[in-house]
Amino acid sequence: MKKVSKNVAKARKAVEPKPYVLPEAVTLLQKVKFAKFDETVEVTLRLGVDPKHADQMVRGTVVLPHGLGKTKRFW
Repeated sequence: MKKVSKNVAKARKAVEPKPYVLPEAVTLLQKVKFAKFDETVEVTLRLGVDPKHADQMVRGTVVLPHGLGKTKRFW
């Protein structure tokens, strides 16, 4: 078995392997953050659409509140 850090062990103990509703997940994320930097969160959503149909395609973008930290350069 691979050895994990104290913070990872504390986070794993606090999080149960079950689906969470979004408000509950956000409060749990705020409670189990231990890093000194901005952490990454992966979100998986089941939308119930069929991507084979053209009218049900799901694509979009999200504007982050503080951007990516990089400025765009156009050649």
